[in-house]
Amino acid sequence: MWQSSRPGSIYDYIRVASFSLGPDGRIDQWSERAEDMLGIPARYALGKDPVEAFVPRELRATGRRKVSEILDGREWTGLVPYRRGEGTDADGLAEIYVMPSHDENGERAAVCLVVDVRALRGIETDLAASQAVFGQSPMGFTLFGTDLRLLRVNERFATVFGGPASKYRGCSPHDFLPRAEAERMTVALRRVLDTGEPVTEMQLVGMAPGEDDRRRWSVSLYRLHGASGRPIGVAALAADVTGRRRAEREAANARRNLALLNEAGARIGNSLDLETTARTLLDVAVPQFCDLASVDLYQGLLAGDEAPPGMSDGSAELRRVAFASAVSDAPLATAPGVPGDAPGPVAVGAVHRYPFNSPCAGALRTAHAQIIPGRDSDDGPELGAVVHSTLAVPMVARDTVVGLVQFSRTKGSEPFGERDTALAVELAARAAVCIDNARLYRREHERALILQRSLLPPGDPEAAGLDIACRYLPGTTATEVGGDWFDVIELPGHRTALVVGDVMGRGLRAAVAMGELRTAVRTLALLDLEPAEVLSALDEIARGLGGDGDGRASTARSARSRSGEGAGEQRRSAATADLSEVYLATCVYAVYDPVTRRCTFANAGHLPPALVEDGEDALLLDVPPGMPLGVGGEPFEEIEVELPDGALLALYTDGLVESRHHPLEEGLQAFRAALSHADRPLEDACDQVLSAMDTSHGEDDIALLMARVHGLPKDSVGDWSLAPEARSVARARELARDQLTDWGLQELVDTTELLVSELVTNALRHGHGEIRLRLLLDRSLVCEVWDADLAQPRRRRARDTDEGGRGLQLVGLLSQGWGSRRTPRGKTVWFELALPDGESAAVDPAEALLSLF
Repeated sequence: MWQSSRPGSIYDYIRVASFSLGPDGRIDQWSERAEDMLGIPARYALGKDPVEAFVPRELRATGRRKVSEILDGREWTGLVPYRRGEGTDADGLAEIYVMPSHDENGERAAVCLVVDVRALRGIETDLAASQAVFGQSPMGFTLFGTDLRLLRVNERFATVFGGPASKYRGCSPHDFLPRAEAERMTVALRRVLDTGEPVTEMQLVGMAPGEDDRRRWSVSLYRLHGASGRPIGVAALAADVTGRRRAEREAANARRNLALLNEAGARIGNSLDLETTARTLLDVAVPQFCDLASVDLYQGLLAGDEAPPGMSDGSAELRRVAFASAVSDAPLATAPGVPGDAPGPVAVGAVHRYPFNSPCAGALRTAHAQIIPGRDSDDGPELGAVVHSTLAVPMVARDTVVGLVQFSRTKGSEPFGERDTALAVELAARAAVCIDNARLYRREHERALILQRSLLPPGDPEAAGLDIACRYLPGTTATEVGGDWFDVIELPGHRTALVVGDVMGRGLRAAVAMGELRTAVRTLALLDLEPAEVLSALDEIARGLGGDGDGRASTARSARSRSGEGAGEQRRSAATADLSEVYLATCVYAVYDPVTRRCTFANAGHLPPALVEDGEDALLLDVPPGMPLGVGGEPFEEIEVELPDGALLALYTDGLVESRHHPLEEGLQAFRAALSHADRPLEDACDQVLSAMDTSHGEDDIALLMARVHGLPKDSVGDWSLAPEARSVARARELARDQLTDWGLQELVDTTELLVSELVTNALRHGHGEIRLRLLLDRSLVCEVWDADLAQPRRRRARDTDEGGRGLQLVGLLSQGWGSRRTPRGKTVWFELALPDGESAAVDPAEALLSLF
């Protein structure tokens, strides 16, 4: 059976030719390969002496001697120069192998093999280079045969897997790789051998002998071909990339950590709400950093306690404020504490404690993060069984532990390491500072709200002859405090003072300034001064509050500051200047008398009040604007306006009608339009005005005070003039008795008669001119006695031996309140009695009179 193959054998590479010598020493056979390699056709070679034909002249003697020895039966090998063709110079060097033989007659002959020395030396060089590359390569170099078994491995491969390189000849991948990886390697080898397509950087994982850590190799495969082009095997190059893979993983972790920190810095702390901050922390951490997470905050911190929230042993009560999971919606099972302890899941909002010996309590106690391994068994809560690593990280802000964060990873994720712990501590610290800031803000915010609410009147102020509705909107919902204020002050005679003011500035300082000015307004109003007088006195108070009370000292300090003396003085001077700017304010002050239905206005740089009469469009009252409070130097004017029943009066601050989006005139026009259609119940009208205006700009505080006028009915007023004579005392008692009987207030008749008698007697004794008696009935009974004398009555304590001087003491004992005020033509002395409610008994006048002795 003949088998043929394509050219490309080793003989083609080393260029081997043959010829033979006959017994006479001449060439009797010349192969075609010799003709091709030596360049001499057979017709020129056959029958010739090879020495004469091919050997140079100077070597022919030696050549003949060697031919004789060969024909004598000796083998010979040597290098022989030769010429290519007849008459040419020697241009070749051949290594000739001469082997004695016999012809068919039994005579001596020779067979000669000719090898081209240059080709042979090239092959030797290539083999040496191949051996050097194969043996000295720093990578594992292996050759697999077509049966996928190793033909050869280099020393690097043998060093990694142990033993000499010859040990692995005939081995398969299963002999040095884990089963799964060996199967992958075998499939890849078969595919490369069958298709010829190389495989690059295939990742294989295995264990090197004598090592505990897994190694990772990057393997490239390519098919080898023989000279004839047929596949003869597969070459494999393997590089150990364990270190590179670890470095890549660490670099990826570092990039992830930096990204997490950047995201945390951008998102955590955008809210001043504790729970929102905790949830944002978990949104950042899950699932980028862990699979489950929870945040517990000390209950004392959430309750606003001033003391440090946690006990020193870490066992204080905590509340679960946030939970997040990428694997389940179920609550996170707490980490096991003492042996045998497996507490159940803690729901969001639940209050709980960690046992003293638990890792979580230890983390809270020591303020250091702890890595808690998961349970190996499947006992306990379902979710806890799949958690294999937990980080308990205390949240520390300003050296105070405010809570605990637990980051957990489930089975299949890498357990937490040192880098993870450092990142978790950083995330928890950032969230802790934000939570502590939120706690401090909430505390200060609550204090500010308490201050603000204490400075504003109650939600439903009442006044005689007026229905009142009011609204206050802070300029920013972050603080909810500001410098706008309104007030409703009851004055003697069932009169009412309506006040709206606006301190320049915003925030807590403006609220404090507003509180001081509001208190001053109330004090001045109770002195029953005219509106212009109230504003003048308030202006003096505002200037005293805004300055330092000593103009000369302030001037001297300013001079020292300009000359460069005392940096501390300059700072205090700047603070004083800033404070005085805060106390600039505008205010409108109005006093309404429900009997006369007239309202007196005075204005200190404030926007004019608005008035809406029944069926008419709203108009702005022409009240002289005056200068703002704290400026000084200009008197205030006042005007008196009659308000018919059903009229609507509105006092407001500029935040309602002015913003950067529209000018003041446009806002005032819109405000008048909103008031013109406010013919509904007063509370609804107030809401309608706010909804019609742009109140969401958040640029300034808004105060709105609306009052609907209905006055006192005529049958609720008794008004008489009395002659300045003694019998007027009896007449006053009679008028009071009859009026109270008509009103059905018989229970107050005796007390009223006694007190009216005292006031009229005092007017006759200490005053002069005509006497006027007036009774007013609304939510209480008010009695007023007018005379033309300007001297104010003064209450004094009478001695036991005195026959008089006890009238005003008696008035103070029997009345709910009493006082006096100046009028344009004298003074008015008044007292007030509470209406009977059927439950509390009135004071017995006889008992009160006897108590004076």
